[in-house]
Amino acid sequence: MSVTQQPTDRPGGPPPGANGVDRFFRISERGSTLGREIRGGLATFFTMAYILVLNPIILGSAKDKFGHQLDAVQLTTATALVAAVMTIIMGIGGNLPLALAAGLGLNAVVAFQIAPLMSWDDAMGLIVLEGLLICVLVVTGLREAVMHAIPQSLKQAISVGIGLFIAFIGFVDAGFVSRIPDVAGTTVPVQLGATGTLTGWPILVFCLGVLLTIGLLARKVRGAILISIVTMTVVAIVIDSIADIKTWGLTTPKIPDDIVASPDFGLIGHFSLFGAFGQTSAITVVLLVFTLILSDFFDTMGTVVGVSAEAGLLDDQGRVPNLGRVLLIDGAAAVAGGASSSSSATSYIESAAGVGEGSRTGFSNLVTGGLFALALFLTPLLTIVPLQAAAPALVAVGFLMMTQVKNIDWDKYEIAIPAFLTIAVMPFTYSITNGIGAGFLSYVLLKTVLGKAKEIHWLLWGTAALFLVYFAIDPIEQILGAK
Repeated sequence: MSVTQQPTDRPGGPPPGANGVDRFFRISERGSTLGREIRGGLATFFTMAYILVLNPIILGSAKDKFGHQLDAVQLTTATALVAAVMTIIMGIGGNLPLALAAGLGLNAVVAFQIAPLMSWDDAMGLIVLEGLLICVLVVTGLREAVMHAIPQSLKQAISVGIGLFIAFIGFVDAGFVSRIPDVAGTTVPVQLGATGTLTGWPILVFCLGVLLTIGLLARKVRGAILISIVTMTVVAIVIDSIADIKTWGLTTPKIPDDIVASPDFGLIGHFSLFGAFGQTSAITVVLLVFTLILSDFFDTMGTVVGVSAEAGLLDDQGRVPNLGRVLLIDGAAAVAGGASSSSSATSYIESAAGVGEGSRTGFSNLVTGGLFALALFLTPLLTIVPLQAAAPALVAVGFLMMTQVKNIDWDKYEIAIPAFLTIAVMPFTYSITNGIGAGFLSYVLLKTVLGKAKEIHWLLWGTAALFLVYFAIDPIEQILGAK
């Protein structure tokens, strides 16, 4: 049975004798247990711990307008600190199993699109500004209203699309799928393994991990995903110790010489809120902030809906519990990411791995956030999990989220086509935002073509218009002279 089939709440509330923690987080009421929440928190951490390595690599490899680079050790500290604090705040304030950390994609925009135009302080100031504007949208109710205006079929399609996207991430991260180099005569964009075949011990670890995970899931073993991650990490450590392996990717499964590392908080507070306006044109700054807001806004929307749906927490109208607080905390996370120079922090779709382990409440966030806090001092120990051991969890979660495709009405084209485009565009463009945009635009178009424009909520009209600008941003910049 898919985890989505579990009841959201048990009638009658928490059982007699439930302790304060159970009542506060509604653990029993949501059909969960303390053990499931702990396992889920562990699984979420291990599937997203890669950000402690990847974010410093992305931001640390770029130079700003003046040739300055950010320190990798300071970036690691800032990344772990923001993830720890905001994940715990989301758990307590939002009571959803939704972890937060520096957003992939957004950090690349900061590193390679924004920083070359200004100083790092100015670039991070734009992130803070973006987060503050998102908080304003939440306080005014606009962000929540947009989410409630989305038809149920599109919400389901978003969840399915994210499932395919997260599975694709797992295959790519593990090296099972790779991009074919640009050579003459090659038209296929991706291939099996690095050379068209599966080679090397790391790939074997991933394949065995996938088989182990799906086998445990089929047997309905408690802790299946976490068991797989831990088991395959041990296997990887053993293999690495006896085989000559050149690279595992971002993380190597070796027992470190030094387990404890001192955090360096040198980047905290280094940002200039309006400094960007003195470095480049106002039009460019506005367009950059607009792009950041739109990406953050809808990436979060897709993640919150997808994870909540997989956890069985949506109500009969497809609404997310405590949505206003959840969105406000997510906006505050963007501010915290910019203020710490670790880029915009946002909700992580890898939280679905914890949901796959049984997480239904924010208590699991205390576990995930606590581990990120430990990572401030134990980074060498906690980053020995290779992607090949963690990626099978993403593939398995992709399957679990994919099961919601059966709830979409495929007989109605005005629903089926937008749903298809949402599902397909996410993995094919490697972007949740792009998939949501394709779905929204096609939904509005088809409803209008079929003479059903009155059925479209006015907020969907406005959102579709924004996405039209988003997709046409390059010619708009050229017309306005920003390029």
